[in-house]
Parts: sequence; structure tokens; C-alpha cells
Amino acid sequence: MQKTSPWAFIPSLYFLEGLPYILINAVSVVLYTDLGLPADQITFWTGWLYLPWILKMFWSPLVDSRSTKRRWLLGAQGVLGLVCLGIFAALFCSGLHRGAASSSLFAWTLLGFWLGAFASATYDIAADGYYLLALSVQDQARFVGIRTIFYRLAMIAGSGLLVAAVGHGKTFFPLTIAWAGAFLGLGLLFLLGAWWHRRILPAPAADRPAAHAQGPVWADAFKTYFTQSNILYILLFILLYRIGDALLEKTVVPFLLRPQAEGALGLSLASYGLLKGTLGLSAVIAGNLAGGWLLSRYGFKRCIWPFALALILPNFFYAYMAWALPGPWVAGALITLEHFGNGLAMMAFSVFVMYISQGAYKTSHYAISTGIMALGMMGPSMLSGKLQMLWGYEKFFLFTALFSLVSLLIIPLIFKIKSIEETERAFRQHTLQLGDGD
Repeated sequence: MQKTSPWAFIPSLYFLEGLPYILINAVSVVLYTDLGLPADQITFWTGWLYLPWILKMFWSPLVDSRSTKRRWLLGAQGVLGLVCLGIFAALFCSGLHRGAASSSLFAWTLLGFWLGAFASATYDIAADGYYLLALSVQDQARFVGIRTIFYRLAMIAGSGLLVAAVGHGKTFFPLTIAWAGAFLGLGLLFLLGAWWHRRILPAPAADRPAAHAQGPVWADAFKTYFTQSNILYILLFILLYRIGDALLEKTVVPFLLRPQAEGALGLSLASYGLLKGTLGLSAVIAGNLAGGWLLSRYGFKRCIWPFALALILPNFFYAYMAWALPGPWVAGALITLEHFGNGLAMMAFSVFVMYISQGAYKTSHYAISTGIMALGMMGPSMLSGKLQMLWGYEKFFLFTALFSLVSLLIIPLIFKIKSIEETERAFRQHTLQLGDGD
């Protein structure tokens, strides 16, 4: 059978993996802010959308033991297409009846995002498994950067270009009609992707249902994860490292978009798409690249302090912006710096999770760690809107900035984790040997 080049499907596969994640966790907040819903309602209900990414570790054995990864991928893309078309229908009908902020519109669109979240989390599981089965070891190494780039490009397209396009569309159409057009395009894109991948995706012989259910294996994986030494320090770091980011993530959207009379910046939707979605996420990619290079050169233990500071400092940017209400140029520069710091900090977090995910169950341990991280993001993000409405933007952002300093108290504890030191020593030794070989 003729071999299909990975270039024919890896870019599109990972672009369509990144797109629903940013739509569900970020664009949904922009939509509801644009519809005029209160911040506490937005953050509470959209905070629940993290849940599928927390729980996906529990149903990944189902993906392994039922059908093939290829079929799961195609099915998830089809569901995401239908979900987007359902959200389009809800928005379009609301626009016809001029019910922009009706409770029924909120309920129907939230149901769509909820179903999409489960489909997207399932897509993540199937895509990671399919990547390992469909590509040779050499191609896996060659395309790991390509898949990351297209995943990030999807985030820029969703949170930046799409939102900016809706902002421009509002000058010609009613608000809900402009948003409906965006989701119509997204629905057709996912269905087109499902059609394309059905034609192009290879069907590797190894891609078949697992012979046995994975329940006992996962029981062992959980047991070995939660009984490893210094597990308390590991959990504290995973839950608290991004605590400031978790409080900010969803409240930043109404702060940027609400009118200045409410103590916000009053950016247009098009400006938001450019600053937060396009420039901001481009800065995240730059931070990822710089962070990866610095970590490979200097190691985790030397980088974690400056990277953690780069994650915390932008919290004070928002406290300043809530006080000074600067123009879009200053706001754009601070937002870009915030995202660059976030890119650096997330690389350190990824390396930390990689270092503690060792042994026979390292893939399962990695999934458990990322699920715990999502749990740490979910709780604070759900409460953030209530706190912001209670205190106002200035006090809320100042509280967030000061509270985020808790992260610095956790860092000395992780140096006591033996697996960090042992794994980094082995990693550094391997890197030096590769350098000598070159």
C-alpha cells in the first residue's frame, strides 16, 4: 500500500485539535461577554467546561478498547461540526427574534460548548494515540514540532482572527447574526475536516481495539502516582503554580471588552482579537520556543525561579491597567509581555510534569498531572467573576497579583523531590552526550 506522507494529515489533524479547545475555553467567554451577560455567570458556567479535560484520563481506556483511534478521530470531528452548527442555529434564531441575551440562548449555546468539550477531550486522547501508531519513530520526532505549531496556529485563528472577523461583521449585521456566521463557518470546517481525513488518514495495522480493558492498569497507574515520594509537594506545585493565571483567565475578557464607564478598558472586539488573540498568542509561541531553548541549555532548577516570576509579574500589569486605564498601545504591549511570560512558564511546567512522569506508567502519570492542573484552573476561574463583581476590577486584580505570590512559596519544596534531580541529571548527561556526538 502506498505510504501517505504525514504532511498530508498532521497539520490539519492538529489544527482541528487546537481549534475546539480555544473555542470552548476562551471564545465562549468572549461570546457571552459580547452578549452582555454578568461576569459571575460567565466565569461560573464556563469554568465547568474544564471538567472533560479533568475526567478524560478516566475514559481514555474506552478509546483504547473500543474501535480504532482513526474512527474516534473522525467521529469527534463530526460531532464538533454538528455542535458548531447547533450553536449557529441557536444564535441565528435568536438574532431573528432579537433575543441576544435570552436565557434560552445561553442554555442552548452552553449545552453546545459542553458537548463540544467532551468531543474535544476525546479528540485529544485519540490524536495522541493515533500519532504514535500512524508514524514511524523517525517521523514522530520529525513532526513533533510541526504538530505543536499547527495546534498553536489554531489558537491564533480561533481567539484572534475569528474574534476580529466577528468584530468587523458587527458593523454590517446584528450581534448574534455576526456570531452565527462564525459558527456556521466553523461547523462546515470541522465537517470538511472529517471528510478529508476519512479519505487521507492511513489505517495502520496496529490501530485496533485493545484486547483487554485497561481498568487494572489504570488502577496501578493511580496507585503508583499517588504513592510516589513527596507527592504532597508535587500536588501543591501542580495546583498552585498557575493560581494567579487561573483567577485572571476568564475575568480578563470582560475587563478588556466592557466600557470604561464600568472601570474596564472598552476595547472593540476587533482590537481584542488583534491584541489578545493574535499578538498575544504569537507571544506565547515565542515564549515556548525561548523557554525550550533556555531549559535545554540551563536546566529546570536554574530556570524555574525566573520563569515563575515571568508568570506572576503580569498579574501586576492588570492591577496597573485597572488603575490607569491606559490606551490600546500600552495595553497591547503589556498583554504581549504577559503572554510571552506565560509561554516561558508553561514550558517549565511541562518539563516538571515530564520529570515526575517516569517508569512503566509515565504516559498515565502525565495524563493524571494535566488533569490535576485543569482542576486547579477550574475552581479559581469559577469564583473569579463573583469576586470581581464584589470588589471591582482594581481590587480584584490587586488581590490576584498578591495572591499569586503563593506560587513562589512552593518552589523551594519541589527541590526536595528526588525524581526531579535524578531525571534532570540524566537528561543533562544525555544532552551533553548528544552534543559531543555532533
